[in-house]
Amino acid sequence: MKIRTIWLIAALAVLTLTACNGGKEAQDTSAEGVNALEQAEPNEVTTVTLKRQAFEHELVSNGRVEAMQLTDVYFETEGTVESVRVKNGDRVAQGQVIAELDRYKLHNAVEQAQNAFEQAKLDLKDVLIGQGYGNKPDAEIPEDILQLARTRSGYSQSLAAYELAVANEANASLKAPFAGTIANLNLKRFNKVTPSEAVCTLIGSQGMEATFSILENELPLIHRGDKVVIAPYADATATHEGTVSEINPMVDANGMITVKAQVRGSDRLLSGMNVKVSVRRQLPDQLVVPKSAVVLRQGRQVVFTLQGDQAMWNYVQTGLENADTFTILEGLNEGAEVIVTGNVNLAHESKVTLKIED
Repeated sequence: MKIRTIWLIAALAVLTLTACNGGKEAQDTSAEGVNALEQAEPNEVTTVTLKRQAFEHELVSNGRVEAMQLTDVYFETEGTVESVRVKNGDRVAQGQVIAELDRYKLHNAVEQAQNAFEQAKLDLKDVLIGQGYGNKPDAEIPEDILQLARTRSGYSQSLAAYELAVANEANASLKAPFAGTIANLNLKRFNKVTPSEAVCTLIGSQGMEATFSILENELPLIHRGDKVVIAPYADATATHEGTVSEINPMVDANGMITVKAQVRGSDRLLSGMNVKVSVRRQLPDQLVVPKSAVVLRQGRQVVFTLQGDQAMWNYVQTGLENADTFTILEGLNEGAEVIVTGNVNLAHESKVTLKIED
């Protein structure tokens, strides 16, 4: 019984050793297969030829847009509102009536002033008759005597009062000083108004102006006439183009410079909107690479170039950037074949194949 048990244990031991050796051989074979596969299939890459070209520099900032024409509109005389002709958001033409005052008191004031003026004319004649100029036209009367007669008769004062009453009646109709859109209108019929109270705000239709700030070290990168693209945060897809119109020659306490740009095609912009501002200008004669060509190795920027069937490691210094590209200041020469895809896992002198584009 003991002998059979010993033989059984020995057989199991032999089987176990055989299985272990077989597994090891299988693992080694698998590893060799992987290495062989890696050597047989180098990375596929695509390249571009590095050349000097115009670079579209992009400077991004936050800003606000305001109407280029914007004013509060007031009645020039006090009174009671008779009618309101517009609503908020209405577009009005220059000279169009916005609201009207009750004309009864204003017209009555004109009639009283006119009567007083007619009486002053008679009084003026009496004074001139007393001076011996009763039947002579004004042109033949000495200026000093005529002026004195007008003052004594109350003619000048009555004339001024009459002209003011006529103007007040004419101003009972509040008219738009320029074409635009009505905003901030809270006026209602029978409201009492005075010349110190704004009736509404009129936003002109001549376009918008974006105001934004740049850092003082960015000043050399922006000039009047540079192209500007405005995108409201309310709808980033609704972009509007414009040009830089003003650069304030002052640096504020935070090291910022105020810039203004006139915006075209601004129908969907509202005065006071917050916007993203992108200033673009062409810089000629720059070495430009796609952003995908630049990778980080050991905390430094690297661009791989293609030499034969190998990827060569090049430390570079980038300069300006926009959404898609960098300018290269150091590390590459014009004419180099720059690897732009398939470069994420490359090492120096890695074997690569050039991918043929369809």
